[in-house]
Amino acid sequence: MRRTVLILDGQGGGVGSRLVKLLKPRLPEDCLLLCAGTNVAATAAMLKAGAAQGATGENAVVYNAARADLILGPIGVILANGILGEVSPAMAAAVSGSGAVKILIPSSSCGVYVAGVEECRLEEYLHRAAELAERELGL
Repeated sequence: MRRTVLILDGQGGGVGSRLVKLLKPRLPEDCLLLCAGTNVAATAAMLKAGAAQGATGENAVVYNAARADLILGPIGVILANGILGEVSPAMAAAVSGSGAVKILIPSSSCGVYVAGVEECRLEEYLHRAAELAERELGL
């Protein structure tokens, strides 16, 4: 059975592209690595990093979130008006309501702090997210 890993991002796609680079070499052939960006720049960065396919905008996020087995991205993707307003309420509802397991990267720039999550550099969060994804996929 083919599993779909969806990486979401906005702005310039920095978080998403780094997640793609970390995950792509670790995923087995039965995993499809997709990306969806809130804007063209984010999608382009994730595709350049090696995502198999990508799409942009509200409908792309809503459509693919419903079909994903695993979703990764910055915490702002589950917040209405997150990522400086790039995440619409429909996007946030689709991602948070998806049956997929979600692995979210904390970011103080969203104005959301998660109690119990230690502060560390973004790179450390990204490596932890990749490890969690591997564990979730049984690798």
